[in-house]
Amino acid sequence: MPEEGFTVWFTGWSGAGKTTIAIALEEELKKRNIGPVQRLDGDIIRSDLCSDLGFSKEDRNENIKRATFVAELLSKNGVATLVSFISPYISLRERARHKCHNFIEVYVKCDRDTLINRDVKGLYKQAIEGEIKEFTGITDPYEEPENPEIVLNTAEEDILESVGKVIEYLEEKEHI
Repeated sequence: MPEEGFTVWFTGWSGAGKTTIAIALEEELKKRNIGPVQRLDGDIIRSDLCSDLGFSKEDRNENIKRATFVAELLSKNGVATLVSFISPYISLRERARHKCHNFIEVYVKCDRDTLINRDVKGLYKQAIEGEIKEFTGITDPYEEPENPEIVLNTAEEDILESVGKVIEYLEEKEHI
């Protein structure tokens, strides 16, 4: 069990691998008997805690504010908190950094062509064709992190490499 909680905040475009890496990291932490661990996923939070919100900038901001509140409570109470949200705006990620305990920003980076090629739901195609109006990276902005603690390039590294980088950082900073 970690002596203190921490928040690993995965940010990046849709389909970059945020949730996949967070799930694999959660499994690795549990194998090492690190706990408690709680994963907050954008799709799950949006369907439960934020089902009243749409995709306007205001609603996206409110979505991240609510997720930050939950991550803040968890991390300040000794929970290893893994957050995977697109979270496209620097200002709200900075707000999360200041509120959450031991905040670690992880930029899950992937080039647009790779994202379009691996897009099983066809969301990028729909956004490019104008069928989805507010889609991050296509019709809505994504502000790249300026100084993330960790950058994972999922077009070039596999899940194990990405998780290994996060584990290495957590060990180096003595969070685990």
